Amino acid sequence: MDALDEEVESILYIAREVSVYKIPHLKANEGHRANDWGDLAQPLWKGRLRIVEKSSGAALMFEDAQTGDLFARAPYDALKPCVESVLDSSRYFVIRVEDAGKKAYIGMGFAERTDSFDFNVALQDYTKRLKAAFSPPSPDEETPSPHIPAGPKKDYSLKEGQTFSISIPGKASRLLTPGTSLIGSSTQSTGISGGGVPLLPPPPSSGRKK
Repeated sequence: MDALDEEVESILYIAREVSVYKIPHLKANEGHRANDWGDLAQPLWKGRLRIVEKSSGAALMFEDAQTGDLFARAPYDALKPCVESVLDSSRYFVIRVEDAGKKAYIGMGFAERTDSFDFNVALQDYTKRLKAAFSPPSPDEETPSPHIPAGPKKDYSLKEGQTFSISIPGKASRLLTPGTSLIGSSTQSTGISGGGVPLLPPPPSSGRKK
């Protein structure tokens, strides 16, 4: 029963290796820059990063890649994100971590840009899903199809007694009335009259003699 009572967790993202840095205090009215963190080749810590989602929310877990021991944890709030991009690189971020009510800011870096891209996508997907859960669409609201133009529907069919003229090069203008076909005198007729538009033959195949 204990195993059934355990809270189920979902892994939204895993990075096999990230680097953690000690960062200086942020200057007023300025953003963070990874270039201010000193020698980026000498991080404070290296390990695995996981984004874990539970029923209580999501969190960034910095763990030892071998033992799984927790180095730091950063609860992720979609309304007050704990992740901030730096100004001078797409591979480095500032993370707000928490421990027993205490908060601290650390720098984090990815070796590859593809890893930082996937990291951003995972957070964006989680944020969209969370906001959609908080504000579900009303069942009374109908979402129009993007393939159907907005506006009232128009009736283009001919009414009883209405006619219109079609001009065909080389032919005299004809009046069409309801029940009249372009290729014959009447939609109820199975034959094709001589005054209709001739049907073009199919294009010749490559093996047919010209």
